[in-house]
Amino acid sequence: MESWNTALPARLPVQPDRLKLYDTASQSVRHPGNLAEASLYVCGITPYDATHLGHANTYVTFDLLGRYWRACGLPVTYVQNVTDVDDPLLERATATGVDWRDLAADQTELFRSDMEALNVLAPDHFVGATETVDWVVESVEALVANGTAYAVPGEDGGPDGDIYFSIDAAEAATHWTLGSVGRLSAEDMAAVFPDRGGDPDRPGKRHPLDPLLWRVARPGEPTWDGRSLGTGRPGWHIECSAIARRLLPAPFTVQGGGSDLRFPHHEFSAAHATAADGQPLAQAFVHAGMVGLDGEKMSKSLGNLVLVSRLRSQGIEPVAIRTALLANHYRNDWEWTQDLLNRSVDRVARWRSALELEEPSDGSTLLAAAHRALSHDLDAPSALVEVDRWADEALARGTARRTRTPSETDRDRPDVRTAVSGLLGLNL
Repeated sequence: MESWNTALPARLPVQPDRLKLYDTASQSVRHPGNLAEASLYVCGITPYDATHLGHANTYVTFDLLGRYWRACGLPVTYVQNVTDVDDPLLERATATGVDWRDLAADQTELFRSDMEALNVLAPDHFVGATETVDWVVESVEALVANGTAYAVPGEDGGPDGDIYFSIDAAEAATHWTLGSVGRLSAEDMAAVFPDRGGDPDRPGKRHPLDPLLWRVARPGEPTWDGRSLGTGRPGWHIECSAIARRLLPAPFTVQGGGSDLRFPHHEFSAAHATAADGQPLAQAFVHAGMVGLDGEKMSKSLGNLVLVSRLRSQGIEPVAIRTALLANHYRNDWEWTQDLLNRSVDRVARWRSALELEEPSDGSTLLAAAHRALSHDLDAPSALVEVDRWADEALARGTARRTRTPSETDRDRPDVRTAVSGLLGLNL
């Protein structure tokens, strides 16, 4: 699957790697590992209702992480999937009378254009679930072979052979235990599982929370050759597990996504990978908060989505949207408001006014200060305050534009535009 086109940031002076991130699995703020290189997997969209601000918040968050690592001089490998076949997508296609493939293609293209507008660096691998069915089949066959997956008889006259992952078998065979990644209580897991693709009441399952790995063919549904599994299609969690294991180290550095993916998605993606080869999926699991509107979580089911494309069509600059997103700490749940957007528009205008006063402007001090702020669990709000501080000082120095001739020293230092664009992704 084609990704989008975002120019890599200009090379910045190498900054020290002081990164501390909140790892959901260990419930601690820590460095994700002693790195010679970094690897990142961020779960992608199911392509309908793209791109709402909850999506944008997540992908801008992890774009910031990738930019931080690059500023440390680390090579970064970034993988993102697209769940371009799944029950919610098929249901939306049926409800709207659109072929599911056309809906997925249209919404994925819209997502690409929004990511490019928001200056989110393109992943090295942008992979659709429909492109990786063979990888999933291989993974599920391995789990069946080692006893951590099993077939369930059909129900209500349906076909036999749906394959499920066995929580009990995996806990007995590996270091993974239920809840060790998502860190939800048993009560909370039971409560959210049905709303997040689970089927706790399916007859024949060994544990109510056992997740689906392979769904055998039903009339009217898209299917693929599953070899020994039979004709069918992949479950959700195994998709990301199979893609990550094929394209990233085991374990890779950071698994990212929204906080609603803690369970069941990241819980079981990690479980599937560990059950297959004994290795953890990732060194750290990092989750972005939810974005609300008018006192409620922004969600497809509530119909209260604010779309990036709609804001853009209203003439809102993407840099102002990105600034508004970065004004909230990534782990917090927060609300989108018109006031937040207005303040971000004004903020960008003030930064640009400061840039008009002196060209080129030495951005070394600002770069170091903003990078230091990001070291503390990607504290983007504090990094933006550093840009504000620079702008206040520049504006206080005078109101007339001053142009100076770059010195030899200047050539080794980024100007402010380059520093802010490279590290924070804000094109001023």
